[in-house]
Amino acid sequence: MRMVDLIEKKRNGEVLTDQEIQFIIEGYTNDQIPDYQMSAWAMAVFFQDMNDQERAALTMAMVKSGEEIDLSAVEGIKVDKHSTGGVGDKTTIALAPLVASVGVPVAKMSGRGLGHTGGTLDKLESIPGFHIELTTEEFIEKVNKNKLAVIGQTGNLTPADKKLYGLRDVTGTVNSIPLIASSIMSKKLASGADGIVLDVKTGTGAFMKELSDSKQLAQAMVKIGTKLGKKTMAVISDMNQPLGLAVGNALEVKEAIAMLKGEGPEDVLELCLTLGSHMVVMAKKAESVDEARKALEDAISSGKAIETLKVFIEAQGGDASVVDDVTKFPEAPYKIEVKAQSEGMVKSIEADRIGTAAMMLGAGRATKDDDILLDVGLILHKKIGDVVKVGDPIVTLHSRKEQAEEVVSIVQKAYDIAHEHIEAPTLIYEEITASQGTGFVL
Repeated sequence: MRMVDLIEKKRNGEVLTDQEIQFIIEGYTNDQIPDYQMSAWAMAVFFQDMNDQERAALTMAMVKSGEEIDLSAVEGIKVDKHSTGGVGDKTTIALAPLVASVGVPVAKMSGRGLGHTGGTLDKLESIPGFHIELTTEEFIEKVNKNKLAVIGQTGNLTPADKKLYGLRDVTGTVNSIPLIASSIMSKKLASGADGIVLDVKTGTGAFMKELSDSKQLAQAMVKIGTKLGKKTMAVISDMNQPLGLAVGNALEVKEAIAMLKGEGPEDVLELCLTLGSHMVVMAKKAESVDEARKALEDAISSGKAIETLKVFIEAQGGDASVVDDVTKFPEAPYKIEVKAQSEGMVKSIEADRIGTAAMMLGAGRATKDDDILLDVGLILHKKIGDVVKVGDPIVTLHSRKEQAEEVVSIVQKAYDIAHEHIEAPTLIYEEITASQGTGFVL
């Protein structure tokens, strides 16, 4: 087999066999196929696409390129959740203890963030004393005992994906549905879960800006997971504005705590209940989505969900008293109000600009080696559909610096205030399951 022949085959729109795809991924991972040939192949895939079998074969080849996590010692059906990411997306921090509180084992491997804020691990480390370094034995023991543990991803998980993504990033081949879908699903499959619930974001603050593209990606990932023997479904949710009100590491954890107490923003609660209901059904802890949702709502109102969070924090060395006294979180020394310059109703909020503002305050990383500030970020006071008067505070910056004129300007430009009636946007657009294939509009 020669790589040049496989490049030409895909360039011509032909279908690659499982063995040919395995040859490509093994060869590239082992440095037997050079970057220039892999770049040519990725560009061929970008233009010619892949069929369902090719996508599944590519995903499995990347899974087999490195370590696979064995969660068979964890009791029960393990269900993982993945989000394609967005601004203010603190879902995992609220969702994991919520579903664990009704008996669903959550053995979560998360990462650190690049972009506007830190990842789930960074956010959790804003809890004093919390640590994510656990042995495999400790990880499994804590999940069996408490139904929940979170650790960092192993360094040898899907090395082929890490290498290929780095190449795609500099060769203009990131925005390819088969390459994105196989990248995401390879990591989820290698992580050992029995089922996967996907939160695919769409809108200005999402990787996929258009609903049609988000739908294609969701369908592709559901088909891959199903074809490879995993229960898989996807929810397409809105990212035309930040999720919730908080953007920033400690700020987002505090908002997740508020949600578990029944006091958080409605959109965060609704998204967690939607995703969580499917996780509960997938884990066979409820017969229907409605039954699962009722169980989750009861866990919040009874205090069971917040107690599960406390146990989880304490089990990983954190100070669980922060749940009842959020002043123990790190707090930025300066709070700067950004005020509205016109009146009307909020027509749109450019989530990407809000994310940029958070990064400029120090909440995110431009490169993986950058340090982040856990205490900085933004709190939104107005969202799409809200009435605004001149001088009303629309956002409060939590800053290490007393002056932040450039950030204030970015936030003001992010808000479009119009003299017309504006409805709040749809939060959940579609749910896509293997049986529906193309999904259905809610």
